[in-house]
Amino acid sequence: MAEQKRPTNKRANKRAKPKAPAGKAGPIGEQLPASDRLLAYVKHHQASASEAFTRILRTPGQSLPTCLVIAIALALPALLYLGLANMERQAEQWRAPAQISVFLHKRASNRAIDQFNQQLDRNPQVDSWQLITPEQALLDFQAASGFGDVLADLDDNPLPPVVVITPGDLSVPELSSLRTQLAQDSVVESVLLDLEWVARLQQIMALIERVVSALGSLLALGVVLIVGNVIRLAISSRKDEIVIAKLVGASDGFVRRPFLYTGLWYGLLGGGLAVAMLLLANAWLAGPIARLAALYSTQFELAGLGFGGSLALVLAAGVLGSLGAWLSVSRHLSAIKPT
Repeated sequence: MAEQKRPTNKRANKRAKPKAPAGKAGPIGEQLPASDRLLAYVKHHQASASEAFTRILRTPGQSLPTCLVIAIALALPALLYLGLANMERQAEQWRAPAQISVFLHKRASNRAIDQFNQQLDRNPQVDSWQLITPEQALLDFQAASGFGDVLADLDDNPLPPVVVITPGDLSVPELSSLRTQLAQDSVVESVLLDLEWVARLQQIMALIERVVSALGSLLALGVVLIVGNVIRLAISSRKDEIVIAKLVGASDGFVRRPFLYTGLWYGLLGGGLAVAMLLLANAWLAGPIARLAALYSTQFELAGLGFGGSLALVLAAGVLGSLGAWLSVSRHLSAIKPT
């Protein structure tokens, strides 16, 4: 018996599968206009940031110690940086009186001395200079030594003319080169410049700067690890919520966003606490340092971070918190898959 073909209703098939309108094909999220998708994206960012901040406030027993640890890790290198900056500022005051004493030949003519001084005026490495004549030098030595009567009986003034040079902000090699250049002049008998204390000071500053940089890098890594561990615990506690979100079609970016804002908030709050710690330390140390400076007949005011430095510290803390959250979410969120 021949098999009968079942008639097909092409019109019914066309009704069962209506053609999607132009520009409306694809997933539901892609069917919305670009302006609506952008608005939804911004609103979800706002909701994620608000939700993350609310969760931190709801758990002060967990969030406050975390923020304090982050603040200490940030305040320690910042405090060392401020100490280094204040030391360099004070070192500039120590460096200012550093001078080069150029002893001229005793029998040098006034014309030769004037030519030498004119060369100093044209030298860009020389900030200023002062000529001390033999007569003035003898008077100063009499007043300083207390042997005025003895020196007054001398038949001849034994002191040569001296040019005291104040160089610019030069490094040790540049100072050494300037000393060699001055010693080559025919009118110069000798040049006195103590480079050892300048070299020691620069090496100490360079060493402290490296220590501060290394410690700051290690503590910044510690902040990243601290925030990463907090985010890991948050992901573990919200595992079921993440699975449900993925089952209903949530993307990884959608699920990741609240955790990233949590890391950002932890960093910003820790940075704010670090700034508060630095302000308290500055107020606590300013008085004793001022009294110590007064004992040495100097004035020294302890400098702080200022508004720009404080803002930079808080923003850097936020970046470190976001980085720690990103690394933790990228590692642990991919392991959670709906079954």
